[in-house]
Amino acid sequence: SALVSLAGGSAIFQILRGTDRNNEHMTVVRQVESAGYWLSRDAQQAYSVNITPQSPNFLILKWTEWQTGSGNITSFDHTATYSFDNLTGGIAKLRRTHSSNGTSQKTLVAEYIYYAPGDINTTKAVSYERPLLTVRVTSRFGDAQQTREYKIRHRP
Repeated sequence: SALVSLAGGSAIFQILRGTDRNNEHMTVVRQVESAGYWLSRDAQQAYSVNITPQSPNFLILKWTEWQTGSGNITSFDHTATYSFDNLTGGIAKLRRTHSSNGTSQKTLVAEYIYYAPGDINTTKAVSYERPLLTVRVTSRFGDAQQTREYKIRHRP
């Protein structure tokens, strides 16, 4: 009876431990995918890409949206600024500040994003050679880590 209880307890412990690892893995995958979605969305439209590696605002993207109506053409200038926030132990939140014609809106893009200024493999490893923007995003949570490199082409 004691051996069966010990084996059952051990099995339950392994299941719970596996569930925690799986949850951590899914968390980091979702964060990396969210960052990739927002970065791709803005970078595809951008006519101006400004990388500022020494600033918390590590990436600034600008584009213009044109609308026609009632025989008039109206332009809306957009700026998306990506920055790291609440940096603790090499982990930060990735925020996007979108400004357009005098209004500004902040969005939490992703959490648990790895950022260490001295590490060349950090999320801040960004390069731009027109028309290709390359951004490496790493998310860490618990024992899980996920890294993806996004290569985003400007839409003509």
